[in-house]
Amino acid sequence: MTGIPSFTGDASPYGGGDPYADYRTADFPFTGLVDLADRRLGAGVIAANDEFFAERENMLKPEPAEFDPEHFGHKGKIMDGWETRRRRGASAVEPHPADDDHDWALVRLGAPGVVRGIVVDTAHFRGNYPQAVSVEATSVAGSPSPEQLLSDDVEWTTLVPRTAIGGHAANGFAVDTERRFTHLRVKQHPDGGIARLRVYGEVAPDPAWLAVLGTFDVVALENGGRVEDASDRFYSPATNTIQPGRSRKMDDGWETRRRRDKGNDWIRYQLAEQSAIRAVEIDTAYLKGNSAGWAALSVRDGEGGDWTEVLPRTRLQPDTNHRFVLPEPAVGTHVRIDIYPDGGISRLRLFGSLTDEGAKRLTARHDELN
Repeated sequence: MTGIPSFTGDASPYGGGDPYADYRTADFPFTGLVDLADRRLGAGVIAANDEFFAERENMLKPEPAEFDPEHFGHKGKIMDGWETRRRRGASAVEPHPADDDHDWALVRLGAPGVVRGIVVDTAHFRGNYPQAVSVEATSVAGSPSPEQLLSDDVEWTTLVPRTAIGGHAANGFAVDTERRFTHLRVKQHPDGGIARLRVYGEVAPDPAWLAVLGTFDVVALENGGRVEDASDRFYSPATNTIQPGRSRKMDDGWETRRRRDKGNDWIRYQLAEQSAIRAVEIDTAYLKGNSAGWAALSVRDGEGGDWTEVLPRTRLQPDTNHRFVLPEPAVGTHVRIDIYPDGGISRLRLFGSLTDEGAKRLTARHDELN
């Protein structure tokens, strides 16, 4: 966790106006990676020992936590996060919680992967945040129940040791554990509230599953594809283009600012592994007056390979899913989509299969991480 800014202590009581005006945050080096705990990938908070004031599921909402100073219910202030009741000691003589008292929540990652960084966000929890947090991870195949995960047979690896955190702050932790995980156990010591949990890393798909599928989307986040770079992220992240499902609103895709030069915008992707691409979908759903005018697709094999155009510059229609069958399979490890001159697309789908070499490398990597 060297070099990662840390926050401790209470934030000031809310005094009116913009509740984020005194929010404490920083630029963390890992936040450009995939959020493995994204609900859109299938993540969920499957159990918690206590959620008296606010439901555990709130932690994985994709949008920032909201604050309504007048929002109260029968149990008290309603917070946009996961909040437990106040712990008490064993007796009047010992009224304080014991040192090892804590609340916990089990999180199923949306896609198994290697965790590079975690943000425990206590936005709006100014005096009711946990004193400290810790995070553990495990890898369990299939769809284990909470009871199975909590059994003595499951081995947990500490990603974030018990660490003091601050209220109304983005508490970030770098992780350096080269293993593939499927579930997290988040602990707050001794009690309190967490607004949001973000788990940044790299998807590590199961090569046996991909082999059974045969043809699949080789650039999809859930299958191990990722965005390497993009020319512009002004309105929305380029990673949106490889999220599951179709876009449901304009900002669920990728849109760039308006260009005032003669250049063009682009995204560069790394595929799940070396693949043979046979069909392409470029979707502009919900992008009507701001969709890209034209698009072209290029493929290269390896980091130092040359780019080969496999889909020439083609006119795009607004709010439309465009499908193209390639005349012959395009083999490579990386893909670049160029849009002209600017605008946006909502999704990119590249249907194909792993080559023998790609499947071999992916299996070796999977074995190494496990």
